[in-house]
Amino acid sequence: MKRTAAALLLFCLTAGAATAPPPDQAAATARAGAVPAAPAQLAPQLSPQLPPSASPGTTPPAPAPGEVDAQDALPPPSSAAQDLYAAARGDLLQIRMLLKNGRTQSTVGSGFLVGTGKLVVTNYHVVSQMALDPDVYTAEFVDTDGNSGPVELLAVDVLHDLAVVRVDREGSGFFKVPERPVRLTQGQRLYSLGNPLDLGFAISEGAYNGVVTRSFYDQLMFGGPINSGMSGGPSVTGKGTVAGVNVSKRRDGESVSFLVPVKYVQELLRKVDSQPAPPKDFNPLIAAQLLAHQRAMVDRLLDEPLAIKSMGPYLVPVRESGQLRCWGRSNVKAETAYTLDAMSCAMETAIYVSASQQTGHVSMSHRYIRSDNLARLPFAALASRLFAAGQRGGANDRRLTKPMCTERFVHTRTLPLRAVTCVRAYRKFEGLYNFTLLTASTNAAESSLQSRLDVSGVSYDNGMRVTRAFLGSFGRSVRRPPAAGSPP
Repeated sequence: MKRTAAALLLFCLTAGAATAPPPDQAAATARAGAVPAAPAQLAPQLSPQLPPSASPGTTPPAPAPGEVDAQDALPPPSSAAQDLYAAARGDLLQIRMLLKNGRTQSTVGSGFLVGTGKLVVTNYHVVSQMALDPDVYTAEFVDTDGNSGPVELLAVDVLHDLAVVRVDREGSGFFKVPERPVRLTQGQRLYSLGNPLDLGFAISEGAYNGVVTRSFYDQLMFGGPINSGMSGGPSVTGKGTVAGVNVSKRRDGESVSFLVPVKYVQELLRKVDSQPAPPKDFNPLIAAQLLAHQRAMVDRLLDEPLAIKSMGPYLVPVRESGQLRCWGRSNVKAETAYTLDAMSCAMETAIYVSASQQTGHVSMSHRYIRSDNLARLPFAALASRLFAAGQRGGANDRRLTKPMCTERFVHTRTLPLRAVTCVRAYRKFEGLYNFTLLTASTNAAESSLQSRLDVSGVSYDNGMRVTRAFLGSFGRSVRRPPAAGSPP
């Protein structure tokens, strides 16, 4: 990135960036003819590549009517769990999202009364519909005796998936949120409570298994079952001290579940205490939180130059860190006329905004394609077809604008590239964009390097920072001629 030759490329791209306004502005400018419109075939419908497995940050969806998970059955509780549930049940609530029109149930989750007040802690994703679309959705609570009442949303923490609501009843003081984070020992028994699958209130026993190392924000790993509907419920020690909040589970694991650490609950409750009144519109607050996240994410991504790996004669940028993991694969044994080696790196977590939108995510991938069997023309057709296929993706999310794409032919110090950059703006959250960069090498007729970068939920400036760093890191191995007098 800091190479002298790359500086020329970066300068050119910087100049391009300076004349290429954000999509909202670009749309208006394009009508005036000042910005080159993307060619029709380069107006792809793009979507970010997702991690290969369900991320710890993803939200278990509410079950469809009649849906039953084979792993949902909880083991019989111990006598300690039975005693704890009996003492805690009065402060345990179910939180229901309802359509205002007809009050039909939309999603369900759990929550718990804190201390002796009227404040209830739950997950953001449990109440996200009410936060995002208050004209469409409302909420109510139901307690373990079947009593119900309205819910008032006070605060949300999208980054840690937490929310605080107020109800018209008081807690008994059973669930205590400590002033300081709870010190837990790996293997220590924890008890998670909630209303799984809307089947009834339940308690689940498990063990604390440490802090998740590949999450952008701290999450606790809970070795016990947490099912849909238990989101937002408390996970407590044997003495009833809140250690975390149920948030998600791995669908590809056995009793691998996750908790939001109680330290984030403490921070959100302090914000509620200090705010004079709850926000009338949560969307600007959510946008501000997402903007703060993307600043930290991009700074961490670019705190040092991207690592460079070889794929055949090509040099490609990657990032492996605590937040991004890389995988490789090849079709070398497949019965095809060409060989394709692939490498991809992606974050395993993303920020949940709504059931149709997750953001704050980075992924990058490379494909090295070559063939000993195909002549130049058929290989060129193959490479073109694979490049076009890489541009496909869904664009049905109406929360984003249509992609605005630009195409350039650029040259690093050693490698010419075709580069297509597409940008989509968030309709609800001003200042946030999704960036996709697609590149293809143009230096060889018998091989092709094709790469893709997806960055979601970033500011326009940070999106350009990441795409410039990615693009400027490409290269090609150059064989130096032997020195004079050296043996042949």
